[in-house]
Amino acid sequence: MKDDIAGPERDPPPAQASWLKYPEPAALERIMPRTLMARVSLTIVVPLILVQLISTYVFYDNHWDAMSRRMTQDLAGDIAAVSAAMIEFKEPAQRDWFVQNAKATMELEVSLAPGARLERLDTVNEPEDLATFREALRGLLRQPFSIDRLSFRTDRLVAIRVQIDDGVLTVLAPRRRIWLNSTYIFVIWMVGSSILLFGVATVYLRSQVAIVRRLGRAAENFGKGREVPNFPSDGPFEVRQAARAFNLMRARIQRQIAQRTEMLAGVSHDLRTPLTRLKLQLAMMEKSADVTDLREDVAEMERMLEAYLAFARGDGAEESAPANVAALIDDVVSRYSRDGAPVGSSITGLPKQMALKPVAFERCLGNLVGNAVRYGTRVEVHARRIEGAIQIDVDDDGPGIPEDKREEVFRAFLRLEPSRNPETGGVGLGLTIARDVARGMGGEVSLGDSPLGGLRATLTIPL
Repeated sequence: MKDDIAGPERDPPPAQASWLKYPEPAALERIMPRTLMARVSLTIVVPLILVQLISTYVFYDNHWDAMSRRMTQDLAGDIAAVSAAMIEFKEPAQRDWFVQNAKATMELEVSLAPGARLERLDTVNEPEDLATFREALRGLLRQPFSIDRLSFRTDRLVAIRVQIDDGVLTVLAPRRRIWLNSTYIFVIWMVGSSILLFGVATVYLRSQVAIVRRLGRAAENFGKGREVPNFPSDGPFEVRQAARAFNLMRARIQRQIAQRTEMLAGVSHDLRTPLTRLKLQLAMMEKSADVTDLREDVAEMERMLEAYLAFARGDGAEESAPANVAALIDDVVSRYSRDGAPVGSSITGLPKQMALKPVAFERCLGNLVGNAVRYGTRVEVHARRIEGAIQIDVDDDGPGIPEDKREEVFRAFLRLEPSRNPETGGVGLGLTIARDVARGMGGEVSLGDSPLGGLRATLTIPL
């Protein structure tokens, strides 16, 4: 299938100005999240984590370490005092009194195993936890000792065994005298406050991002040719500025479309009048070879005028409305089939109703089917639903279009077939109008290879 495009070769569009070119995305931009909500959340989470890490480091490096050393020094001093007292006082009554006093005032459980000997000297089961305490005991105790965290009593006691002259002195100390309970409180407070802060920030961010999303949906609907009311200018200053710019852009585009439609209505009337007079005068003249040629020229001028006006008019002021896409496709196929064209169709999975411009849609699809009928002996129209859109493929078995010419043929007034014969070519606007109308509804028209051997024209319209 060839495009019915005619006209002189045109210069390619000028290169984009250097100040209009967008810079290449930075490496950081390529790894950033896609959504605005995720990016803003990341700007909150990353500093929050850094602050928490710094706070944790300062806490453990200063407060926790200093307090732990003081607590282990105090406990080591108490154990050294207990050991010295048990060595000094040999009487059982004196020792019993000291054991009771140590339990009441120092929270230490003291017991003596007479005649026992230490099996392990100066060892610990978990040196990472008790290394500071062991160093403090080394500085205060002159007797051999060993440290062991007990596995019984819910693991809350630490046993210190000291070798004295008449046996092994066992001192059970609570873990809270070595480790700070405030450590867990600090961690819980840090994590809880972070979760609370992030939750409040997320609720606030959702309300702000929702405004940007509404603006994006309004721009998308306007790009699809749907009626969009003025966007409310609320929210942050930047969003209000974007909303005002969108409303001004929308008003300018609508005003330009209205002015173009009014101008084309006047041009159409002014040009049709002299053509009608020419046709009337030729009808009143006697038949001859020259008159026949003039009639053909006038008919060609009228046909070209209709094509030019259809191209310039585009989709006009037509508004989007719910329409049955399958019925519109059947109408186009039936229209060509009634004229004797071999057009087949298959429709699967299309929605019953979707918002589009019915007249513009029929014009777009009609141009694609018309091109296929003109250059092929067999035409197939396949319509189906894809993700977020509908896709219509128009296949033919004609000569096709070379791959390097498939974008070029969308240029207005360009034809691959150079003649002006209406049987073999048109004025060069068929595919141009089709793509222009499709883009006016937010869609696209593209060309490819057909399984029938000719050209495949694909029309995609978003839902």
